[in-house]
Amino acid sequence: MHEETPTMSETEIPPAAVLTRHAEAETCSDPSSVMTLLADSDGTPGGFTSYRSTFAKGAAGAPAHFHTRATEMFFVISGALQVLVGDEVTVLKEGDFLAVPPHTPHAFAAAPGCEADVLFVFTPGMGRFDYLRLLGRVMRGEADPKEIAESSERFDNHYVDSPVWRAALEGSA
Repeated sequence: MHEETPTMSETEIPPAAVLTRHAEAETCSDPSSVMTLLADSDGTPGGFTSYRSTFAKGAAGAPAHFHTRATEMFFVISGALQVLVGDEVTVLKEGDFLAVPPHTPHAFAAAPGCEADVLFVFTPGMGRFDYLRLLGRVMRGEADPKEIAESSERFDNHYVDSPVWRAALEGSA
């Protein structure tokens, strides 16, 4: 006797799965990038956060910072992303993957003369969508930049000074 293995239809999603349809994803934008919010920790198994950012040529990205709890992962979908990890600056190109562990200073920006389309994943996640929304409001002049500093513990985003990163950005200007 032969038993068929049940299959799921295209529209069914297992209870523990996370599906964000492109047409339904929230987007946040600032003058040089668009962030597509994919999954925040509250609704994900294991508590991860993921979003996609598209950076225009010359987009600043994020200044030097670190996280105390989360590993931040980068996957370059297209274009090129200049990154700082510790005291080393490198360029990630299409198809490159980078995982930055907790307590490691890092920064990123569109590589000189390039656009970048990047998938970001944080694990464990911690409700970062409000932080991304805040960044957009600050970049558009709708919120005070001091709100970012005041939220560092809440969002596990701690800014640091990096002469190496400053020099890299000045060299690409």
